[in-house]
Amino acid sequence: MSEPTVSAEKVVKPQPKETHVAAEWKHESPLMACRFDPQGRYVFAAAEDSSVVRWELSSGAKTIFKAHDSWVRAIAFSGDGETLLTAGSDGRLIWWETAAAEPKPLRSIDAHAGWVWSLSVLPNGKQVLSGGNDKLVKLWNIESGELVRSYAGHESHVYSVLAHANGQLALSGDLQGQVRQWSLETGACTRTFDAKTLHTYNGGQGVHFGGVRALSMSADGAQLACGGLYKATNPLGSVHDPLVMLFDWESQKLLQSYIAEGLKAVVWKTAHHKDGFLIGACGGTSGGFLLFWKPDAPKEFHRFKLPDIVRGMDLHPNSLQIATAHYDKTIRISVMQPKNT
Repeated sequence: MSEPTVSAEKVVKPQPKETHVAAEWKHESPLMACRFDPQGRYVFAAAEDSSVVRWELSSGAKTIFKAHDSWVRAIAFSGDGETLLTAGSDGRLIWWETAAAEPKPLRSIDAHAGWVWSLSVLPNGKQVLSGGNDKLVKLWNIESGELVRSYAGHESHVYSVLAHANGQLALSGDLQGQVRQWSLETGACTRTFDAKTLHTYNGGQGVHFGGVRALSMSADGAQLACGGLYKATNPLGSVHDPLVMLFDWESQKLLQSYIAEGLKAVVWKTAHHKDGFLIGACGGTSGGFLLFWKPDAPKEFHRFKLPDIVRGMDLHPNSLQIATAHYDKTIRISVMQPKNT
């Protein structure tokens, strides 16, 4: 794969409508969460065989990280990118050397009682947030592995966490569609956002379904996106629609409801591009898609169909490449540029 270059003379701008798959690599098991490292050297993906797989972008060279006892749900990195953090359904948080030739855990802790769903590193690069099935958000010191503080108040599983760019606040979203804003210093919940449209209770099937599966903020800090699903008329049969709710940060008012018409799927991940548009990774019975929205319009301005169900997504540091993890055991790298550029 040839990586788009950025020179001092010319900044390469993304062209979402020209998005195409530029590279794909296989594993032996279906893939879920995925992340680029901060230096843009590698893409990592979590697999259903409980491993984390690293591919070198320049060569496609593959390395296996194996220590979890269950599926890995979240991947994060220290600020310098040299330390990899993984968290899984076994409740553990594990530290690794990102570029290790023969990876072995540097540290492993029991972080939550039950599944850990999400990780988010603070802007200082030295602390990481985690959220889990025990309804808690926790803040950890990356260098020492020590617990800094726990944040309690959610009434259901915490599916997503997000460190605010100011380094003083955190956000967390749960199964029932509540987003809580925390003061990292005091542990107090200072505000909530109402995303309960992303939650469904089906009395016939006796299940709570949906939740805030994705959280992201615009580069200017003015907007908060919450992704997931709604209209779950048959949750166990995967009959539901993808939805992203876009909130104004200051007023907490709902600005847009992004609905991908005609799709039966979940928005598993969102990413705000620095150029002002929002990217959603959508996967389910309708297949896999990358969806692109502008803040002032409810309908996506581009819908890019991928070869298989998407279960994870990340935006490369160069803001041109998008990694997607797929059920067909494949990691795909798409580029928002014309082919042969």
